Amino acid sequence: WGNTRQVTPQIALTTSRDILVAMAQGQGPKNSLVALGYAGWGPGQLEEEMAQNAWLTGPADSALIFDHPVEQRWQAAAALLGVDLTLLSPDVGHA
Repeated sequence: WGNTRQVTPQIALTTSRDILVAMAQGQGPKNSLVALGYAGWGPGQLEEEMAQNAWLTGPADSALIFDHPVEQRWQAAAALLGVDLTLLSPDVGHA
């Protein structure tokens, strides 16, 4: 598929329209997750945020994406990192 980046043997990211056409015709990948949205960063911003540990990162896990119902994915992803979401405070502010 055009404009596709392989993340793992089971996971790829794409911005290609040809895969959407193939999926509409009953072809394309066995498993898929279509997501639309936009996130923008200035030059070097994402790299800086990663260096500051502003993001929780984990392994790419196809079972997490394709085998868990959408309402359970956050909990399952956190569990892969050893995080119990029920222990996080919903409050924001400065300590």
